[in-house]
Amino acid sequence: MNTEHPPSDAPALSLTTPIQYAPGVGPRRAELFARLGVGNIADLIKHLPHRYEFYAGQSPIGQLAIGSMGTARGTVMHCRWVPGRGFGRGRGGRGGGRFMMAIEDATGVLELVFFNARYLVDRIHPGLSILVTGKVVLYNDQRQMVNPKLQVLDETDDAPANTDDRFRPVYPATDDLRSDQIERVITGLLPEALPQIDDHFDADYRQPRGLPELREAYRMIHAPADEDEVAAARRRLAYDELLLLQLGFAIKRKYTQTQLVAPALRFSEAIDGHIRQRFPFALTLEQDKVVSEIVADLQKGRPMNRLLQGDVGSGKTVVALYAMLMAVASNKQAALMAPTELLAEQHYLSIAQMLDGSTVKMALLTGSQTKAERANLLHAIDQGDVDLVVGTQALLSESVQFADLAVVITDEQHRFGVVQRASIRSKAGGDNMAPHTLVMTATPIPRTLSLTIFGDLDTSTITKLPPGRQPIATRVVPSEKADEVYRYLAERVAGGEQAYIVLPAIDEGESGLKAVRTHAKELEQTYFADHRVATVHGQLKRLTRERIMHRFRKGEIDVLVATTVIEVGVDVPNASLMVVEHAERFGLAQLHQLRGRVGRGSRKSLCVFVADPTTDDASERMNAIAKTINGFEIAESDLQIRGMGEFFGTRQSGLPPLQVADLSQHMDLLRLARRDAESIVEADPKLTDPSRDLLRKRLIKQYGHAIDLGDVG
Repeated sequence: MNTEHPPSDAPALSLTTPIQYAPGVGPRRAELFARLGVGNIADLIKHLPHRYEFYAGQSPIGQLAIGSMGTARGTVMHCRWVPGRGFGRGRGGRGGGRFMMAIEDATGVLELVFFNARYLVDRIHPGLSILVTGKVVLYNDQRQMVNPKLQVLDETDDAPANTDDRFRPVYPATDDLRSDQIERVITGLLPEALPQIDDHFDADYRQPRGLPELREAYRMIHAPADEDEVAAARRRLAYDELLLLQLGFAIKRKYTQTQLVAPALRFSEAIDGHIRQRFPFALTLEQDKVVSEIVADLQKGRPMNRLLQGDVGSGKTVVALYAMLMAVASNKQAALMAPTELLAEQHYLSIAQMLDGSTVKMALLTGSQTKAERANLLHAIDQGDVDLVVGTQALLSESVQFADLAVVITDEQHRFGVVQRASIRSKAGGDNMAPHTLVMTATPIPRTLSLTIFGDLDTSTITKLPPGRQPIATRVVPSEKADEVYRYLAERVAGGEQAYIVLPAIDEGESGLKAVRTHAKELEQTYFADHRVATVHGQLKRLTRERIMHRFRKGEIDVLVATTVIEVGVDVPNASLMVVEHAERFGLAQLHQLRGRVGRGSRKSLCVFVADPTTDDASERMNAIAKTINGFEIAESDLQIRGMGEFFGTRQSGLPPLQVADLSQHMDLLRLARRDAESIVEADPKLTDPSRDLLRKRLIKQYGHAIDLGDVG
């Protein structure tokens, strides 16, 4: 019996009342709720079901219809565990064994059988009150259910029997705090808690949008009458989540547009001509369009805040260089920050090649330079003797000071945290000064999600590869054909091409997966005995990894056996071949990024995914990767296969905390929320109107710190 009731002098329940004072909770159970992030009544009301189960109307045992689903309540008469006869006997019920019991009410007896349910031995004993739902069968002239849903009712479960069919919420729970216990507490609180929930929208706002009142939405999500009520409740709560997110973005955009100052850069046909003559090729129509968008931004006295999405090898670096050279043309500085030294060096070399013979002064700043080299570079940057700086996170150091920083390019944005990105921008000097910012990413982001992840950035997209880039032939083959793949690969390597071979593990473990070290030795002794084979993986020191990659780029290594450390950005034009072993173990976006390491030269490129998918999801991934080389289509497929939660899980920063909204179902709500947010902020930039006071408080609670930063992403 639960004796943990609020003391007689406990305050009346409010939304801020600690959860321990809720009926049926108490201090000990409050600790269990705390593990779920529930500290007070409001937290519990926001602890939403993650699914629902349909329960048939409760019937007396003697009236349960044979062959139909039924729900009955009864008292345990007897129970016992019957061990199985095969493998696993006595091991928690694995390998056979069943828990058998019988319950009774005034109308009859119901037998219950639970296979592989040894855990019930410690939970069930005669005299307990039980609620079960399952299919009713007749066995030996006795009503019986096999593996029914079971709820143990304790002495606080004194609610009247429910004789109607109903949906029952299933809550995120723990071993010590079951969903039915959470449901019981919430059900007891709703009558007192719901009237205290104030809506931040009035009826005039809700009705045209088809949104129920907020307290009614919470009632419907916790105690729905049917599926329609669940859908209506989720729609309202999802809209609120998306509106708060879009309000945060809109306020940050407004702040950038009205409060921050950036240098207005010069532009003319002469400047345009000087910049373009540096490129070894004419820009594509898409590149030209993006350049026009960037030029328009850079001429304003407000900071550009733009995301440049482009698939692997689509020519983003040239567009970024255009923006940086506009800064130089205005006698200002520009910086490009990359996530690794190898990628920074690669950018530096490719840009230096395009600027060969020009008067533009460049510098490469990384963490591995000597103190003397670094000191000289820092002095030159501080004095304005360097126009373009390419670097890693070393650019974030307090010792790096610019004379007049106007443009910042961040490559592979998702590998930098919010504070890091804010730090590089703060080097423009002055409280309300900010450089123009261009964020580049080759990590495909579905069009349906770009508004959610990058809602405060203007977005430019390059979808097509430049002319001359060879399309990558993609094959998915079972492991039994790996021998044919390697024999073909060896022929092409003998012809002067280079190859990547990617594996999921460094060393062989119990999983039985092929691993980098052992597989490299086998390849070296068989297919590639006459070629130079090297390995690279995450256990190597960074400088060692980068030295190996540098040798591969110079053609001193023929076959590189690696883990996914090669995923980002390495440009080796002669590497035209790739094999990915156990490809079913990798995510779809990751497979696409790996494939993007080849196809960078003039040779016909081939990527072979060796896979033995054992699940539907894995098969779908293999079909999707073989079907298209378009990164945006890949990302859309990835989102559909994995769902939004797992898709967001691959991102490393700037993730929206969406509990209810699912963009595969709520894209219309996202567009509506974005329009509404822009209208609200246009009319009331700081939400100071008294009618929006509650909305403002909720926004500050959710996103206050990020809004104060006025930060990108």
